[in-house]
Amino acid sequence: MGKIVLMMSVSLDGYMEGPDHDISWSRADEELARHFNDTVRGLGALIEGRRVYELMAAHWPTADADPDASPATAEFAGIWRDIPKIVYSRTLQKADWNATLYREVVPEEVRALKERTEGDLWVGGAELGAEFLRQGLVDEYRVYIHPAVVGRGRRLFPEADIAASLRLVESHVFGSGVVLLHYRRDDNTGGA
Repeated sequence: MGKIVLMMSVSLDGYMEGPDHDISWSRADEELARHFNDTVRGLGALIEGRRVYELMAAHWPTADADPDASPATAEFAGIWRDIPKIVYSRTLQKADWNATLYREVVPEEVRALKERTEGDLWVGGAELGAEFLRQGLVDEYRVYIHPAVVGRGRRLFPEADIAASLRLVESHVFGSGVVLLHYRRDDNTGGA
């Protein structure tokens, strides 16, 4: 059985995207790309909202065909195509590339998926991540803090009646200045 991991890049001031879904402030380099490849390769599935799925599906299926693609980019294209994807959307009619479409987050279904999946499940997307947080479905957090201040946009953690006590299990500073903070829920402290 895997864990449900909220994995997201954010600015130093806590934004996962700036106005108009801008992520140009993020610092993706070869070292970070190789790290993501190694991390995603070991996952059991990606859990994505519609917007993340559409962005990924618009680029990754053929990214390795680009002659200018870096080795890490070409490698991730294959990883993305092969990994199972769970897509939550009320509007998509179909999802390709090894994807299964769900209409709404049902906690019992998510827990059953977690039970039958080998490897961790990565949750990505602002609205879907917030819903998983509200439902208490997140076991771990892998937050990549980029050395940038965005000022406004969409925050990773929305204002909500959620609380969790966490325990730091890993931190890493990449050459680009991006810092990984990896936390697990610490249910022994009485937190939610």
